[in-house]
This record gives sequence, C-alpha cells and structure tokens, in this order.
Amino acid sequence: MTGRYVLALDEGSSSARAVLVDERGETVAESSEPISPIFPRPDWVELDPAELWGALERSIARTMVSAGATAADIAAIGLTTHRETSVIWDRATGRPVHNAVMWMSKQTDDIVREWSESGFDPEFRRRTGLRNDSYFSAGKIAWLLENVPGVRADAERGRLAVGTVDSWLLWNLTGGAVHATDPSSASRTALLDLAGARWDDEFCEILGIPTSLLPDIRPSDGWFGDLAPGILPGPMTHPIPVRGILGDQQAGLFGQACLAKGSAKNTYGTAGVLTVNVGDRPQVMPGMTSSVAWQFGDRVTYEAEGVVFHSGQTLQWLRDQLGILSHASRSESIAQSVDDNGGVYLVPAFAGLCDPYWDRDVRAAIVGLTLDTHAAHVVRAALESMAYQTRDNIDALERGGVRIPELRVDGGAVANDFLCQFQADILGIPVARPRGLERTALGVAHVAGAGVGMWTLDEIGERWERSRRFEPRISADERDELYDGWRAAVEVARALPARRRTGTAVPVA
Repeated sequence: MTGRYVLALDEGSSSARAVLVDERGETVAESSEPISPIFPRPDWVELDPAELWGALERSIARTMVSAGATAADIAAIGLTTHRETSVIWDRATGRPVHNAVMWMSKQTDDIVREWSESGFDPEFRRRTGLRNDSYFSAGKIAWLLENVPGVRADAERGRLAVGTVDSWLLWNLTGGAVHATDPSSASRTALLDLAGARWDDEFCEILGIPTSLLPDIRPSDGWFGDLAPGILPGPMTHPIPVRGILGDQQAGLFGQACLAKGSAKNTYGTAGVLTVNVGDRPQVMPGMTSSVAWQFGDRVTYEAEGVVFHSGQTLQWLRDQLGILSHASRSESIAQSVDDNGGVYLVPAFAGLCDPYWDRDVRAAIVGLTLDTHAAHVVRAALESMAYQTRDNIDALERGGVRIPELRVDGGAVANDFLCQFQADILGIPVARPRGLERTALGVAHVAGAGVGMWTLDEIGERWERSRRFEPRISADERDELYDGWRAAVEVARALPARRRTGTAVPVA
C-alpha cells in the first residue's frame, strides 16, 4: 500500500462531499459543495451533469488543501452517490447529451403507465425486486432515449453511455477510461437480474433499452480503474485506484456496521431510508423493495429497503416555503416548546408516498388544525412524521418476517434528540446513534481501504461506536394512540383528489 489516506467521495442529492480518512478509520478533513436542482416543468427535476462533476472537483480540492495533502498521500478512492438518477453522455467527447433526470422526477410517468398497461408490473417485482415506478432508473433511461433528439439512433450505434451518478463520476475520475458500476447501484435501476446480480438482457430488450449503453458491473470492493492525472494536487507518485463503489444507502448500512443478517439502520437525509441486511438471498416483501447491499468478491449480500421521499426535506420546506423555521437546527427546541402535537399530523407526501404505500398521486396534507394550533405544533408534527414513516416501514418488514431488535440511525437530522427519542417511543425498540452522524462516506471509505490492505472487513464492525442509546419511554397504549392518529391522517391525504401533473413526452431541444 502507498499513501496514508483514503479519499471518500460522497455525492448526494444536494451536495458533493470529499472526506479524507486516515489509517485508523478517522475523518481528518472534509469539504462539501452545494448542488442545485433544475425544474424544467412542474414535477420534473433534473441536475446538470457538469455541475455534479464540478462540485465534486471543488470539494476534493478544498479537502486536500485543508489537510495539506497531495496525491502522494492517497492510497485509494471510494465513491458513493445518490441512486436512481440517470445520466447519458457521448463516449467520444465525454459530454452529457441532456441533463441528468433525478430520482424524484416524475417526467417518466407516461412511460411507467404504458409499461403497467402492458402488464409489466409483475415482471419488475419478479426480476428486479423493485417496482414499475418513476423513482427507478429504467423509466428515466427510456425517457432519454425517446425524448432527446438523436439519442436513440446514437445509442444504437454505440456512441453513448448511460449510468447512474456513480458511473458518470467514475468516467470523469478515470479520464474516460472506465464505464462501470457496482451491484448495489445497479440494483436500483430496475434493470438488474437481482438473483444473479447481473444485467437482465431479456428484460432490457423488452423495455427497449440497449444493453450496450449500460456500464460494466464489478464487485463493490473491486478495482474500478486508476485516478486520472491532474485531479489531485501534486505529482502522481503511484497509481491511485478507485477501490470501492456503493450506493449511498448501502454505504450507510456498511458504515453503520450492519454486517449481520437482521441489523438495520435508518438514514434521515433529504429522503429517509430504512435499510436492513437480509443475508445472502433476496427477500421481496410487500411494501418494500429488495436490492443488493454489496458484493465483496463473489459473495453477494442483499438488503430490504423502505424509502420515504421527504424526510429532512420536510424541515427545509418549513424553512423555505412556509417561513416558520429559521434553521433546521431550531426544530428541536421549537418542538419541545409544546407539550404534544396538539392533534396535528403532517403527511409530507409532496411527491406522493413511497414505501410501504407506493401511491404517487397523494399530496401533502396537514391534518387536525384548530384555532389553538401554533407554528410549534406544525414543526413538531413535521419531526414526528419522520418517525412515523420509519414505523410504517419497520411494520412492513416485520409483516414480512424480519424482526428489528434495534435501529441504528444517521444523517444530520439525528443530532436532534427529540427526533431520536420520539423514534424510539413510536417504535417501541431502542434507537442507537453512533459517534459521527455521517456514515455514508465512512462506509465506502472502509470498503476502499480494505481493498488496499489498510484494514480488514472484520475490523470494521469492531470500530463502530455508539454515542447514545434512546430507550422507549411511553406506554404501548400511548404509542398505539399516536400511531393510529398518523394512519388516519395518511388516509385523509390519500382521499383528497389527486393533483395530476404528468410530464408529457415531447421532444426536448
């Protein structure tokens, strides 16, 4: 091994982070750069691929300067990104031919509806463990092929490459030498044969997606090429391999040391994601999706997952749209300024409800308002909604036969003691908060470091440290009463007339 740091690159939905991790597995420097979404039409959300790469380059530069590090200090690179978002680019020039279509965008609704009417819904579940939904990459790739002029023809001539954000960034990191991904990211495209952890060629043909567009699939701890010169400061004294790629939620699962079957974590980010390790066989359960957690060598580990579209983003909405919250960090003190939620429930279905409901036509609702309702009740209801949605998914897991004895939590929102305590209360199980709340970059750093011999995978589980454990404090009757109110509020939201704004398939200039 040459070098003393692993450089972990973590590109999320709203920012790009670069983190330096030393030989003890500790963070020594980090930096982030914001990413701005683009809204071409109502319910359409895109990202500029050039900005995705540029933000990452800037965060790398700032982190290296902060640590006084050069290329000679880097032993390996690990890469983790938000998933499902799809990018298409020209293989010869490396230039994107359209904006990236983001995971939350609904511009593919018409395509998804056509596939459903063609009877493909059961095939998606059987083959991929996912659903026929705009959330996943298959519809986004099909939309790009059908709606961007010239793309279908160029794709069939082999001129284009497509991938999720990890593939796009890897292409740039290696100077265009490698077009690849790992099974954890590929499993969120709805194009992967889940049981075999390989592209489903037959299903791709059925959906009209040329497999020549797709990246190679390599083990999560495999070699993904060497870093191109000029990205890091200082001379390249040795090859710097990209030695780990994981989807962000799988990286968080690994960073939380959920290495045993049945161990689970919940990340409270822009979205909220419950992820549980289900072992070496996929489990497809009602209301949940099934994906690859990671592949190390020839061994594949699977996960079951429950996604909440709007978790921490709900607090951003209170701040930016309603103006009743000056900063997300103030939500804890505001929520604690009232004795309870005052009967108020906030259902944050701004883009529909994901797991376990899968109802994309629902819109957000605030239920239970009276003349005595204060802004603090709404803030408290927003925080409580994050915990209720986690309960929805854990209940679905348990109905599928998976019992969760403890929930590990991460993401910036879990610095909020009120949220963590309420989560434990509404689940009736302990909630464990780790030392260090951002586990995603650390998770992929651990994978990359193991790939170059900085530590073993067995040592990683021993490094996880708990900062605080929250035990349930309320009675079962109180827990049930609160949760029954949430379920009633969800049904009110689902009964409201759907506000349909479909992304009509038209050519894009």
